[in-house]
Amino acid sequence: MKTDVNLKLNILEELKWDPKLIDAEISVLVKNGIVILSGHVANYGIKLAAEDAVKRVKNVKGIAEAITVKIDRLKTPSDPEIAEAAINAIKWNNAIPESNISIIVENGWITLEGTLDWQYQKDAATNSIKDIVGLKGLTNQILITPPIDIPVLIDNIKYAFERCADIISDDIIIETEGGKVILHGKVRSWAERREVERAAWCCPGVKEVEDELVVA
Repeated sequence: MKTDVNLKLNILEELKWDPKLIDAEISVLVKNGIVILSGHVANYGIKLAAEDAVKRVKNVKGIAEAITVKIDRLKTPSDPEIAEAAINAIKWNNAIPESNISIIVENGWITLEGTLDWQYQKDAATNSIKDIVGLKGLTNQILITPPIDIPVLIDNIKYAFERCADIISDDIIIETEGGKVILHGKVRSWAERREVERAAWCCPGVKEVEDELVVA
């Protein structure tokens, strides 16, 4: 197991490795494997990139993120301009049925609402707009609402875990509450945890994934 000092060094190296983060002003603290990120960045996409970089580092147990998006006032688009950019970005993505999505912008923060059949469509909506100039934050409240059959849903998730080379499913327990999937157990790394979440979300009928997996 890495010490906090070694873990911090690995995280700083990973942050420098990512081209999006070369000029980012991010501070890193590590306590008992929990990583605390602070500082400010030029856009929301960079903030997400910093979180993703930390999750790629082995032995990270958790992340407390306090990075703020600081935009030059002279270059800050208005809320209507941000909304127009978001509408166009989603319109240009063929994976997303745009008629099912509403976009609300307040003080540079976008909230997405509506209903979709698949989680990959919801993720595509986030990815389409995360790098919009002037975006300070994003809340994706889109609901996944396909019909579900609980026994089939659980079997599909188990099969998805078994197919994935990066997942050891023996220590993973699946519970359901309607279309909500609750994951318990242990995984070897954040990367495996992310793959488990992805595999669960990809199964039709999943409306929500509650991840209670422990990185051990």
